[in-house]
Amino acid sequence: MKITESYQLKNLTLPNRLVMPPMCMYQAKDGFADNFHFTHYTTTAFGKVGMIIIEATGVTAGGRISDGDLGLWDDKFIPALKEIVDEVHRNGSKIGIQLIHAGRKSEAGSYRRLAPSAIAHSERYAVPEEMTKEDIDEVIKAFGQAARRADEAGFDIVEIHGAHGYLIHEFMSPLSNLRKDTYGGSTENRGRFLAEVIDEVKKYWPSEKVLQVRVSASDWDENGLDVHEVGNLLLPLKNKIDLVHVSSGGNVNRAIPLKPGYQVEFAHEIKQRLDLPVIAVGLITSLDQVEEILSSGKADLVALGRELLRNPFWMFEAYAKDNQLDRLISSYARAYRER
Repeated sequence: MKITESYQLKNLTLPNRLVMPPMCMYQAKDGFADNFHFTHYTTTAFGKVGMIIIEATGVTAGGRISDGDLGLWDDKFIPALKEIVDEVHRNGSKIGIQLIHAGRKSEAGSYRRLAPSAIAHSERYAVPEEMTKEDIDEVIKAFGQAARRADEAGFDIVEIHGAHGYLIHEFMSPLSNLRKDTYGGSTENRGRFLAEVIDEVKKYWPSEKVLQVRVSASDWDENGLDVHEVGNLLLPLKNKIDLVHVSSGGNVNRAIPLKPGYQVEFAHEIKQRLDLPVIAVGLITSLDQVEEILSSGKADLVALGRELLRNPFWMFEAYAKDNQLDRLISSYARAYRER
């Protein structure tokens, strides 16, 4: 089966094609990882998930989505994250971390709410401040320093969060970016902030390690981003990134026609447009679904979110069906053998 095959990207060898995407746990205190996070992520590694991506982690204190999110704006966060990384590696999995500034959707503390333009996301959120050039430069530098700390903690992958209506996505979308300077207006200008974040991250993130970007391929609004324009935004950056994690929505409240695998075709289009590997995600639950996506070449890796929350040992069943019980610890393999 394709899901059980290893996958090579630069110096990274994944033991299989299954990914646990970043999912906010809202369990951190003051930005620190604790025993909850250690147990949560290392259990998934014990479950043989090939790539594990730690939840959205703030590059600044005010850049977190909530007060319960992890942070990486200071070196003090490195030791607890390194413990998780080391244990994940001992279990044979690879691990990344998603770096974020939540922009106008931040609900962390009483920090300044920053955005490309002074437009509230919805009635639930306060009107943010339009970022000055100084604000932009400070946030870009914060992404770079967070990447440095991620490397020091031993992460294999950094994922830049450019999706779900957070700051980078806000700059990319014409629904949330009404700027008149070099960061607004044209597609090229709206992609400038992401481009500068990537350049800054690459100053500190080793070239042999994987750098990936998560994008929302559609705003689900006729006046917003669609997969074609997202491809245009990413095309000038294709030689600077290694992998694209393709999602959708989040920048404005719109009805999304949910169905199993509803974002897979977005991933396929981005893959074809950029000639880069992609991760597909979104209401994918079954082994048959995963195999169809991988076998058809629509994606290179498949992420299961809530399904892995329900069953962090999902990969055990895949190995059992592929007659690869030798890849499981014998104590667990016995559960899949006939009595």
